[in-house]
Amino acid sequence: MGKYIVTGRYKASFIGNVWQKFTKVLDCPNERVAIEWAYSLMGSKHGLKRNLIKIDEVRAGEW
Repeated sequence: MGKYIVTGRYKASFIGNVWQKFTKVLDCPNERVAIEWAYSLMGSKHGLKRNLIKIDEVRAGEW
């Protein structure tokens, strides 16, 4: 398994248009799983649906 760095934004407020940036470092077998885990973690932590989360970039970490 490799490390992936997932960066993106989530809608932080239902009133207005406030988007908060986030970065997650995940230990996943591939890029597709890293994206799914990012959606899952952000959804469970902040109570968000997938349409309120935007993934901007997924990079393989070099550790």
